Amino acid sequence: MPTWDPQRYLTYADERGRPFVDLIARIDAQPSSVVDLGCGPGNLTVLLTARWPQAQVSGVDGSAAMIARARADHPGATWVEADLREWRGEADVVVSNAALQWVPDHLALLPALAARAREWFAFQVPGNFEEPSHTIRAELERSEEYAAYTAGLEAPSSHDAATYLDALAADFEVDAWETTYLHRLHGEDAVLDWIAGTSLRPTKAALPDELWPGFEAELRRRLRLAYPARDGVVLMPFRRIFVVARRR
Repeated sequence: MPTWDPQRYLTYADERGRPFVDLIARIDAQPSSVVDLGCGPGNLTVLLTARWPQAQVSGVDGSAAMIARARADHPGATWVEADLREWRGEADVVVSNAALQWVPDHLALLPALAARAREWFAFQVPGNFEEPSHTIRAELERSEEYAAYTAGLEAPSSHDAATYLDALAADFEVDAWETTYLHRLHGEDAVLDWIAGTSLRPTKAALPDELWPGFEAELRRRLRLAYPARDGVVLMPFRRIFVVARRR
């Protein structure tokens, strides 16, 4: 998984948080324990405490920087630094928000993660990887100047809702759906700022310092053409895929 910058990730906290709220609203439970896998800086995990004040809520993340930020900002919660692939705990409700797309072949991992949920297993992943915000970056990475450094880079990916439903249907009643949000972002380079906190991080880490400014400038130019600002506002469609599964 990429190295994370909590402050940059939180730049669009409201837009990134809305799918999490929509996800947990569909969980009809009264749990005694809840775990958030891939909790990031913890700003959304604490919403689980508000949703289920009687529950023991824990956040798990493999990024030391993210867990440090969560502990600093929300000292009353339980924070665990661990790769979600290696987490061996369990809880009544297990949720994951915009994390599984970074796990290679996460579809094969789902049964093992779901087995840790005594009652409910729910997650949300982006489904916008065919949008210009991703395809432009990938196309630029393949150009002659950068390909030697970016070949084989880890890239996020996801599946459609029906595929996830099939993966869990043996043991769960599954509610799976898709939503496309139309985010109104401010600033001519809003989309570049958005991906700088997520999908662009592996690219920046892979390129030599002397090549990064040129890559960023060309990416900025192309994204401005793909997402033109009108009166200072950029419209960015963002498809997301939701799964809420209740154990039979």
